[in-house]
Amino acid sequence: MSDESRADKFLEIFNKGKEFTEELLRENQRLRYRVAELETEQSGLSAEELDRLREQVQQLAEENKRMEERFREVEEENKGFASRYAEIEEQNNNLANLYVASYQLHSTLDFKEVIQIVQEIVINLIGAESFAILLLDEQTNELRPIASDGEMPGLQTISIRSGDGIIGWVAKSGESYYVDDVGSAEVTLQKPLAVVPLKIKHHVIGLIVIYKLLQQKDAFTAVDYELFSLLAAHAATAIFSAKLYSQSERKLNTIQSFLDLLTTS
Repeated sequence: MSDESRADKFLEIFNKGKEFTEELLRENQRLRYRVAELETEQSGLSAEELDRLREQVQQLAEENKRMEERFREVEEENKGFASRYAEIEEQNNNLANLYVASYQLHSTLDFKEVIQIVQEIVINLIGAESFAILLLDEQTNELRPIASDGEMPGLQTISIRSGDGIIGWVAKSGESYYVDDVGSAEVTLQKPLAVVPLKIKHHVIGLIVIYKLLQQKDAFTAVDYELFSLLAAHAATAIFSAKLYSQSERKLNTIQSFLDLLTTS
C-alpha cells in the first residue's frame, strides 16, 4: 500500500471514529436524560426496567470510553504518518536538488559558466550569503579567489598559502572544515563558517569558503553536507575540465592564427 493510500485509510478511520464517538455521546446523553426524566416523573416503570435502562447507559459509556481511546490511537497514528510523509517528501526534494546540481555542473565546458553554476548552487541550495571560490596556483602554492559574493572585507583580494591557518590547512589536508555552532561563531576572513576542498581524487585544486548564511538559515543541515560532498568531487571535476578546455581552445586558436599567417604570407 502506498503512503498516499495509507493516509487516506487513516483519515477514513479517523473520521468514522469521530462520527461514531459523537453519536455515542448524543445517545448517552439522551438515555441519561430519559432515565432522569422517568425517575423524576415516578412513572409506572418497574425497578427491573429502570435497571435495564441504567445498564444500557453504562454499556454505552464503556463503549464511548473504548472509542475515545481508539480515537486517540488513530490520531497519534495520523500524526506519525504526517511526520513521516513530510520527511520522505523532504528527502525526495533533496535528492532532486542533488541530481539537478550534478547535472548542471557537467552541462558545459565554458569556464565562466561552470563557476557561475557553482555560485548558484552555493547560494540557492546551501543558502550562503557571503562566500568565495578559491583556486590553488601550483606554481606559487597560493589560493586566490576566482569568484566571490557578499560583503566580507578583503574577500575579493584574499591570498592564502597552502598550509597557513584554517583555510590553508584544508587545502593541504583535503579535509573539510565546519563550525559546530553557526549562530555564535565569530567569523573573520581567516576563520570562516565552512571550508570545502575541491578535490580530484586526493589532489586539491581549490576551495569553497563560506563566511555567512542567509538570514533565514541558522545552521547547516544533512542535505548541506551531501551538497558539500557533491561539490568537493563534481565541482572540482567540472572546474578542472572547463579550465583545461579553455586552455586548449586558446592554444588551438593561437596555432590556427599562426597557420593562417603562414598560408597568407
